[in-house]
Amino acid sequence: MGCYLTNRDPEKNFEALWKTFHRRYPFFQLRNVDWCKQYKIYRPRISSAMSDEALFEVLCEMLDPLDDGHVEITARLGQRKVKKHFTAEKEPRFYRELTERQIKRLFEVARSTLTANGFGPYSKTKAWMIRYCRSREFGYMRILELEGVSKKRVSMALDEISRDFPSLKGFIIDIRDNPGGEDSIALMIGNRFADRVRVAFHRRSKIGPGAEDFTPLRTWQLTQQGNVQFTCPIILLTCDAVFSGAECFALALRELPHVTILGEHTNGIFSYQLEKKLPNGWDYSLSYQEYLSADMVCYEGRGVPADIGLLNTKADLDTGVDPLIIRALKILSQQDSRVSV
Repeated sequence: MGCYLTNRDPEKNFEALWKTFHRRYPFFQLRNVDWCKQYKIYRPRISSAMSDEALFEVLCEMLDPLDDGHVEITARLGQRKVKKHFTAEKEPRFYRELTERQIKRLFEVARSTLTANGFGPYSKTKAWMIRYCRSREFGYMRILELEGVSKKRVSMALDEISRDFPSLKGFIIDIRDNPGGEDSIALMIGNRFADRVRVAFHRRSKIGPGAEDFTPLRTWQLTQQGNVQFTCPIILLTCDAVFSGAECFALALRELPHVTILGEHTNGIFSYQLEKKLPNGWDYSLSYQEYLSADMVCYEGRGVPADIGLLNTKADLDTGVDPLIIRALKILSQQDSRVSV
């Protein structure tokens, strides 16, 4: 019983969470949060007599200004152990504009827009998260996420798709509403579109409280993979509901000279989540890695920018036409005509 009471001690749990963020979270300055000031504000509100519910509320208030979707707390509160979940993420514009049902409808609209422009049905690939179809001149691939499938199956799916590469003049890759996943899978896909070896991105992990307390910088590369690569014009469709590993995919592809990013900036949370547990058993997580572009720019908090800005709205559901697909096809057709002249 004594150990249980000790583990539930609000002061001990507050200190544990604050110190972990103090040592491991890299983005206080970037996100305009003075973490020591947060301690001075919120530590006096912690007492050994406070309830679990009150502690949860204070921790959430302290973390909320970080505006980081990888900052989360999950607790079970009260006698019934009701699960409560908090994230510091502010809802992306894409999700404010469209409900879950409307997003599903939007991708039906995208599918019908492709059909109206000469694309055939989706081909069944070996990887469930890759959907592919083509017209006579152009290919389209939607990537739903970047995990939950073996690398072998991803490679087999890409092998199938790449058989069409020689007969295509342009390609659309759609990562809108992609929650992310594994960097390694992102690069596996990106490698099929690489023209040569290029720096994809750099990464380092926060390991201490000092401003420069990071692991040595590591570099990831795009390298040509597969029997054939597609190096004709590519349009990458994005929105601000593109997260984490999918953002790393965008960060890598923007280094390719034949890629144009169309849509909206990505969300701006690149790191894997560092998952931890408080002494009272609550789970929490935080970003702990800093990703940098090939030219050493950190896009945390602002996302990978689009080359051409264009937003999906509810009006697209009424018109039954996806404007991003239409614009992508127009750009590809124009680039193809310039090449043909």
